[in-house]
Amino acid sequence: MRRSKKILILLAVLIVVSVAAVAAMQMEEKQEQIRNSDEVVLEIDPETVTSLSWEYEDVSLAFHKDETWLYDEDEAFPVDEETIGELLSLFEAFGVSFIIEEVEDYAQYGLEEPHCTIQVNTEDTEYVVTLGDYSKMDEQRYVSIGDGNVYLVSTDPMETYEKTLSDMIDNDHIPELDQITSVEFSGDQSYTITYEEDSRNSYSDADVYFTDRDGETVPMDTSRVNSYLYDIETMDMSTYATYNATQEELERFGLDDPDLTVTVDYTYTVESENEDQEPETASDTFVLHISRDPEEKAAAEAAEQEQDDAEDAEDGEDTEETITAYARVGDSQIVYQLTEEDYTALTAAAYDDLRHQVVFWADFADVTQIDITLENSSYTVALQQTDEESQTEDEDEEEASVWLYQEEEVAIDDLENAILKLEAQSFTMEKPTGKEEIRLTIHLNNEDFPEVEVILYRYDGEYCVAEVAGEPVCLVLRSDVVDLVEAVNAIVLS
Repeated sequence: MRRSKKILILLAVLIVVSVAAVAAMQMEEKQEQIRNSDEVVLEIDPETVTSLSWEYEDVSLAFHKDETWLYDEDEAFPVDEETIGELLSLFEAFGVSFIIEEVEDYAQYGLEEPHCTIQVNTEDTEYVVTLGDYSKMDEQRYVSIGDGNVYLVSTDPMETYEKTLSDMIDNDHIPELDQITSVEFSGDQSYTITYEEDSRNSYSDADVYFTDRDGETVPMDTSRVNSYLYDIETMDMSTYATYNATQEELERFGLDDPDLTVTVDYTYTVESENEDQEPETASDTFVLHISRDPEEKAAAEAAEQEQDDAEDAEDGEDTEETITAYARVGDSQIVYQLTEEDYTALTAAAYDDLRHQVVFWADFADVTQIDITLENSSYTVALQQTDEESQTEDEDEEEASVWLYQEEEVAIDDLENAILKLEAQSFTMEKPTGKEEIRLTIHLNNEDFPEVEVILYRYDGEYCVAEVAGEPVCLVLRSDVVDLVEAVNAIVLS
């Protein structure tokens, strides 16, 4: 009896194991129904699409087409048609790399509760695409298009559709500002920079930007003006404060009366459709308004005044401040919130910000002679052409001249570097009253500017005043003036 019972138990166990084995084999068979594929499983002509929507995390966006694309929740929103085109182009010929057929458990692929659901509608068809988990083994995304299969795709749709409303805005266009005719500043700054090549108002051929100062045309620093224009071209427009600004909002942002307005007149080339026809040049104007949050600005000005008063009482402390600022392109209804970095760069538009920061900026190849007065003694170093017959064919043209002091050849590299190193630490119109440290008369191969006189006076223990052409210009480091004196002594005392 006991033996029969054991046999029955063993038989039952065998049946259970057999059933489990068969089930496992069936499960394995289902799991193995996956194959490689290069099939295109979805083809949607973007021109036929009438609406597009998608949801992921807490983002839900929907757009429809009525001649142009419109945002469902607010048709005043300026939709970027190119971005819509990029989103739809993904399904124009949607190819896959693996197909998993006859799927019963979508949860194991993350498709029971998908990470993203995309709905594309045409006039006669509704397409729903769901995005599941990311397969770390294959480094591909599980996707369902509602046909009973699961697909693995090498191009992850999530990378395209992970957008917010700010990504869908049709931002204002900032043109390339590499062919300007003028830049006008109004508001906190008020002056105009004009572009002029081959001007006779500077001793440097590199100077192409000029402005008027007290009736005199003076050069600006080309690299600094170009850098400012580049800052406009590359300003961050990814954050908008509003896309349909009302007058009340403009007042709140300070853009009803901007702190600074930059107006750039520029030209650009228009290519002709006819290859035999020369390209034409057209002109246009770009306007940018910039303001700091009015309440924040008022508080900052008050704090600055308090700090100045405290410093006068020798009890001041530097405090960091947060900057909230806005920009508007022309009459656009979009208002952008500027980064602090962009605000700082774009408001650095004063004459002193964009003028030459060095005392002397000519190409030293144009210098022919330097007269020096130091400690009541005068010295001259001059460029002299050498005998051309003594030059070999391999020597450069620059080597056909040498610098002489008292008819002896000298090297002036240190002197040249010391002159070009004299840089403004701050600009001043204060007449110098201290001792004259050194005087330079720099002769140039230039009909309009045959010479430039630079005099350096002691200001205090840290700075000297640089006077150029008889006018005080800026404060320079006294240590740099000492280097200049030492460079002169190295020549005249050798």
